[in-house]
Amino acid sequence: MGNVSYYTPEGLKKLKDELAHLEQVERPRVSQEIADARDKGDLSENAEYHAAKEEQSLLETKIAKLKNVVANARIIDESQLDTSKILIHSTIKIKNTANGMEFTYTLVADSESDVRNGKLSVNSPIGKGLLGKEVGDVAEIQVPNGMMSFEVVEISR
Repeated sequence: MGNVSYYTPEGLKKLKDELAHLEQVERPRVSQEIADARDKGDLSENAEYHAAKEEQSLLETKIAKLKNVVANARIIDESQLDTSKILIHSTIKIKNTANGMEFTYTLVADSESDVRNGKLSVNSPIGKGLLGKEVGDVAEIQVPNGMMSFEVVEISR
């Protein structure tokens, strides 16, 4: 059994839609490519056939992984969460103590991560470093560029 991951309703729908697309559109397309390549004769020297079989293998692996993620996905009941601490699905405002720049992020599961749109993975170095912090706390976080310090300015849901 895989690890349980928590998602927003929109994030889980996106995962399920991707899985449906892979199973209902991509799988039949790859099967048709294999059939077309098989019709061209000698399989031992048929590059199209071998490429299609490789693509099928990669697709089936991706489908299996995505099925596992969906099976272990849970939607968080945000009304039950402690709003005084940073948790997954918290929307936070943090301030870089070195330069005073403020950032607003929502902590989300890895597959929902989109930093440009303010969605930070809970498993990223900054996400991990902020979990459990409260307003006014300063988090010292090791990032690839070195040590950074962030003050928690605001927490909301």
